[in-house]
Amino acid sequence: MPPSGGRGFQIMADNMYDAIVIGSGISGGWAAKELCEKGLKVLMLERGRNIEHIKDYTNTNKDPWEFPHRGGRTQQMIKDYPVLKRDYPLSETNLDMWVSDKDCPYTEVKRFDWFRGYQVGGRSLLWGRQSYRWNKWDFEANLKDGHGVDWPIRYEDLAHWYSHAEKFAGIQGSKEGLEVLPDGEFMPAMEMNIVEKDVAARIKEHYKGTRHMFIGRSANITVPLEGRTNCQFRNKCALGCPFGGYFSTQSSTLPAAIKTGNLTLRPFAIVTKIIYDKDTKKAKGVEILDAETNKTYEYFSKIVFLNASTLNSTWILLNSATEIWPDGLGSSSGELGHNLMDHHLGVNASGTVEGYEDKIVFGRRPTGIYIPRFRNIYDDKRDYVRGFGYQGGANRQGWNREVAEYSIGSDFKETLTEPGTWSMGMGGFGEILPYHENKVTLDKIKKDKWGLNVLAIDCELKENENKMRQDMLNDGIEILEAAGVKNVKGKIGDGTPGRGIHEMGTARMGRDPKTSVLNKNNQVWDASNVFVTDGACMTSASCVNPSLTYMALTARAADFAVSELKKGNL
Repeated sequence: MPPSGGRGFQIMADNMYDAIVIGSGISGGWAAKELCEKGLKVLMLERGRNIEHIKDYTNTNKDPWEFPHRGGRTQQMIKDYPVLKRDYPLSETNLDMWVSDKDCPYTEVKRFDWFRGYQVGGRSLLWGRQSYRWNKWDFEANLKDGHGVDWPIRYEDLAHWYSHAEKFAGIQGSKEGLEVLPDGEFMPAMEMNIVEKDVAARIKEHYKGTRHMFIGRSANITVPLEGRTNCQFRNKCALGCPFGGYFSTQSSTLPAAIKTGNLTLRPFAIVTKIIYDKDTKKAKGVEILDAETNKTYEYFSKIVFLNASTLNSTWILLNSATEIWPDGLGSSSGELGHNLMDHHLGVNASGTVEGYEDKIVFGRRPTGIYIPRFRNIYDDKRDYVRGFGYQGGANRQGWNREVAEYSIGSDFKETLTEPGTWSMGMGGFGEILPYHENKVTLDKIKKDKWGLNVLAIDCELKENENKMRQDMLNDGIEILEAAGVKNVKGKIGDGTPGRGIHEMGTARMGRDPKTSVLNKNNQVWDASNVFVTDGACMTSASCVNPSLTYMALTARAADFAVSELKKGNL
């Protein structure tokens, strides 16, 4: 069966390609774009269905009342999706973009909330779009405090590629001149609302410029870009954007790859293993299981980019065991599957803001505010290492608020015609250290819908994170009170790993093949023509959203791979 073709897609004979890209999400889309634009014939494999830009965004223009349950969740959905129900992803608005818990189970040695999107575009259709550069300290942290292994690259190695990614993806934001959160190539920034502006000014004054609050940098374009229309402030991003107002595979990297005439897209292709040639000590292709027919096929290429998303990429490596590598391709160091990270969330602070009763918000802005890390930098030293940032915002309650004095009748209706009180809230995003014992393995017993062994996930927060969470709470309350917010309350809630949906690690980069899976160019030490550039490659986690870093790493690795191909080294 040939790959699924179509207008603009190149179908190759004999299943031979220059490059195979496994996965079509944020990093997979970038790999396909970069390799195609450099002249390679590329096969992009996606385990899920195809979703065509605009045409297949079936719910994008629906209002809440057009959904049978107003966009909520039913008891049957709660029963059918025991993992997805744990957080916001479970709703009837875009349920078909999230993975079925029944079809694709996994084993929780310790609880881990794994929210996945298996379709062309992956979670690029669903992500929160927050886009931040790492700072210079993030790449040095492991070496300095002795956790994990040293990153084989530094900020300077990625700075050019951050710019490259930002210019193409389209990142709105303000330049702040901070070492802790480097500026980038920004489109005009969205505005904070009046309450946020005033709170930000009070924070700056109170902390003498040592703490900062500004608009969250996000992959929402504010001016037209490459045929995409700027953000319309609908805040329906997770339903697919027909305007192309935010970066996704469908709006951005896939059209660029198709334009070259070098891309073949093959949906419903579950990659089960990378085929390793013991004579050349390289990969020669991949084996797939057709998700619809259960038939097996092989495709061959000079290089393989593994971008199936963190845990699925590592599953493929683990499942690519041979007599040479009995524990999986890339397992020679003993680190494959280890050092799983996420960001720990669930620590919040909020309160009411007085004096703005004559102000309301117009439109639905798709980003909030950001307060960058201020702990364990410069002269600040805590009883834990690393740090955290905050995301949040101010808003005014609307008609759906609870009015305690009335529950029915004309007074109730009349009261709801006026907006409620203003509130300001924020939640912390904290760094998790790369612990060797936080890991994934293959469950030898449990299988998925296709008879494939599933992942077992064994991951937990430890003392360092729990100490940090107390600071996240106390500092959040302190900041809001210092800014004049009233009735401030804080809460340490659920910090279960996985909830950040920022899985990282399990096939880390490093300087030594004895302690890492990948080298400085994202090549698997054990097979130099296999590149891993999604979250699996991460050596530490920082405390900022990681997707922009995946884009930069992918573009950098693709440039290196093509250069090495031309030299005959791969």
